[in-house]
This record gives sequence, C-alpha cells and structure tokens, in this order.
Amino acid sequence: TQVITVQDKKAPVLSEAPADVTVECNAVPVAATLTATDNCDAAPVVTYKEVRTDGVCPSTYTLTRTWTATDACSNSASKTQVIKVQDTTAPVLSEAPADVTVECNAVPVAATLTATDNCDAAPVVTYKEVRTDGACPSNYTLTRIWTATDACSNSSSKTQVITVQDKKAPVLSEAPADVTVE
Repeated sequence: TQVITVQDKKAPVLSEAPADVTVECNAVPVAATLTATDNCDAAPVVTYKEVRTDGVCPSTYTLTRTWTATDACSNSASKTQVIKVQDTTAPVLSEAPADVTVECNAVPVAATLTATDNCDAAPVVTYKEVRTDGACPSNYTLTRIWTATDACSNSSSKTQVITVQDKKAPVLSEAPADVTVE
C-alpha cells in the first residue's frame, strides 16, 4: 500500500503591482488589473480593494490599493500600491483689466474675475482695492487685487493699477457782458 497525501501549501503568484507614486489630484491613475498563477489551481481568484485615507484638504489624500490572489485551498498572496494624491497647482484666474490712467470722473467699475482649478470645482475669488492718495484729493492710485484660492489653500492673484488724475480745469458759468456805466 502506498498513501500519497496531496497538499497545496503554496500561495498563488501575483503579477507585479504598479509602483508607488505621488500624483496631482487630477492625474490619479486607473487601477491596474493584476493576474495570478498557481501551482495547483488553474484559476486563482484575484480581488481588489482600495482604501482612501484623507489628508489635510479634500484634494490631498492617500490611496492604498491591494490585490489579493487566493487559490482553492485558501492560500493567498497580496501586492500593494500606495498613491499619494496632492494638490499643488494654484487656480487659474481670468484676465484682469489692463492698467489704466483715467480722469477722476471716469473711474471704471471693478471687473468680476472667475477662476478654474485642476481639482476644486469652485475656487473662491476674493477682491481687494487699496487707495493710495496723491498730491490732491482727485489724484490717487487704486490697486485692485483679485485672488483665487482652492480648497487646499493654493492661490494665484491678478492686479490692476488705476491712476486717477484731475487734469481738467473747472468750467465757469458765463461772466456778465462788458458794460459802460455812469
């Protein structure tokens, strides 16, 4: 009599997982499809799991991707990929109006700028105006600053400088006509 005990103690062999990477939030790679071979099982099952660990802002986080191959005898092997997702790109503001020199009665209304971002659907645009007085009350400079900030505190700014001046003389009403009087 010969008794042959057959055992499967070897785990399946998984194909290589992608390397760990650090990427911008708009460039997260699609999960790879890993395959497995086994010494006894013709078709080991490969499962995939992704775990997100949030960071300091919505567009900064870590993805841990794990593939596990399991054969019919419950032997398993795993491979992992860690993807560090970051947002280091500032929003892009629409163009600010050009710098301009105007008369004191023709100061333009401030423009409304908009912004787009690679990760944040609605970056916040703030506006600030600083007045620097000149030699007289009607001569001054306005510095207008628009700043776009995304959810991860990346920001960009655009500036417009308006030089305001009073170069027109006052207009007098008509003087009385010349007369000869006693």
